[in-house]
Amino acid sequence: MARDEQLKERWDLVVEKLSAQFADGDTMDLDAIIYLIGVQELGQLHRSFKKDQKLDLMHIAICKLLAPYGYYELDFVDDEGWPHYKTLETLPHLKAGEQSVLMKEAIVNYFVETEYIE
Repeated sequence: MARDEQLKERWDLVVEKLSAQFADGDTMDLDAIIYLIGVQELGQLHRSFKKDQKLDLMHIAICKLLAPYGYYELDFVDDEGWPHYKTLETLPHLKAGEQSVLMKEAIVNYFVETEYIE
């Protein structure tokens, strides 16, 4: 199976499972999945967040997702449990479609590593 086909199949599986589990079957988009990963990484699942905190959660997720690619590294966790990352390498300038593929690949890899999907 070609790499692109495998990524598409795995991405569709992630979307399907997360949508069923967290969105009453409504299809979750990329941003919603990134937010969900941020909440998971923070580990404070049963609380509500303000708008600026939601953006911070998405930032946490992006850093976590791109750390295996060498772009970020966990620096420390503050007293409130929020992880902070440092930039190791500047992200390359990618077209919107290329950014989307990179994030989907990183998300699929995250859920394979956490054994949410195979």
